[in-house]
Amino acid sequence: MSVSAAEAAEYHSKDFDWETLRQEIENDPSLTYHLLPFVSPQPEQQVSKDPIKAWQSFHIQHSAGKFFKERRYLLKEFPELVSCGDGSKVLEIGCGNGSTALPILRGNDKIILYACDCSNETLQRAKEFVVACNVASVEHRFHPFYCDFATTGFPKWLACDYCRENFGKKDPNCISDVKEERTLETDSGSMEERNCCIGGVDFITLIFTLSAVPLQIMPTALRECFSVLKPGGMLLFRDYGLYDMTMLRFEPDQRVGFREYMRSDGTHSYFFCLDTVRNLFICAGFIELEIEYCCVKSVNRRNGKSMQRVWVHGKFQKPA
Repeated sequence: MSVSAAEAAEYHSKDFDWETLRQEIENDPSLTYHLLPFVSPQPEQQVSKDPIKAWQSFHIQHSAGKFFKERRYLLKEFPELVSCGDGSKVLEIGCGNGSTALPILRGNDKIILYACDCSNETLQRAKEFVVACNVASVEHRFHPFYCDFATTGFPKWLACDYCRENFGKKDPNCISDVKEERTLETDSGSMEERNCCIGGVDFITLIFTLSAVPLQIMPTALRECFSVLKPGGMLLFRDYGLYDMTMLRFEPDQRVGFREYMRSDGTHSYFFCLDTVRNLFICAGFIELEIEYCCVKSVNRRNGKSMQRVWVHGKFQKPA
């Protein structure tokens, strides 16, 4: 088995039962504070930090790219990205340094990837990283752009007002190719007719991004995702799950909400249970296709300690 295949198998495995972990956590007195309702502090006691600036600072600090590893498991988790038709358009939200973009571009040499992030520094790093890997026709298939999707929404060139409105009317030129083939020639023809935007996307990848958005903004962020996705298109989701090891490391004074925490650098992290994810996506208009906990046990190479990681894996579709 190759290194890439081995890593993919590791990330996709079910090493322990989430219900067993839940019982262990909820019966541990030292972790009780994670379970308690959150009482919002008085306005004068609140520490206000701009989450966008916090993430920009984070990316500058980790600009060398060593903090992130290429997510080779993605194509195993989401084989639709390999089997989709030629010229399918993918929107990657929160692309970071390109650790998600690279395996997608490598795995399907006909796919077109639009990747956004809220940090210009990390977008430049992602472009350099992807170009340096000599991916086929990358200059025509990889399009990074700046966007804070949760607060300002997506640019109109991604899907103009006309397209967003007609997505709900089942315009045949806007139907996603998730289940049917479509050619680049068909795309170019419909583009000439619109001549204003790329006509929306067939897939959206939301990988460890939604958890960085404040909980109260998540519904707006997902509705924005829904608006640029073609009818029949899919949103592929992976993020931190409830009782993940990193959640249990937070101290009581780092809580900023129920299951929501702030790191010392000002970046946020929310930890999802399945019901929360399900409700968020269904309320935004999506159809649930898959949702489950991914429970992985790994070993810290430095100290030899076992780590229990919990992620939520999901696939959601926009009605055709």
